[in-house]
Amino acid sequence: MIVLGVDPGLANLGLGLVEGDVRKARHLYHVCLTTESAWLMPRRLQYLHEEVSRLLAEYRPDAVAIEDQILRRQADVAFKVGQAFGVVQLACAQAGVPIHAYGPMQVKRSLVGTGRAEKEQVIYMVKASLGIRELFNNHAADALALALTHLAHQPMQAAAAARLARR
Repeated sequence: MIVLGVDPGLANLGLGLVEGDVRKARHLYHVCLTTESAWLMPRRLQYLHEEVSRLLAEYRPDAVAIEDQILRRQADVAFKVGQAFGVVQLACAQAGVPIHAYGPMQVKRSLVGTGRAEKEQVIYMVKASLGIRELFNNHAADALALALTHLAHQPMQAAAAARLARR
């Protein structure tokens, strides 16, 4: 199974691809897409859409795992992240790839064992799980963490779907 993890953001959108299953995952690719604040909003969204679409076409993932975060304090930030979230959803719908959303606490619990883990602990577990030694962007690390979280949850989701199909 190939999973694309997405840490949505307008200025920085993290993408990370992993392949395998929960026992043995392999790192395929990661990147942080950056848009310039001087760009007009349509140009920023177009760039993100084009790059996510290109990655979906190139790697043909079986699923996309995206961070589902609720930003209540800063409406302008929430609006911008929401636009990036929507662009990713559009690209996935166009490519026919299912999307699965995970909250930050789910990711931390899945990788570290506690929903209160520090970011450094999550990054350490991403590196250890994928055998990555290099330092990389936090947004890309979050995207890889999301992809690993989906691999961990996928067997449970498949079992639940099979139970529903039997009914």
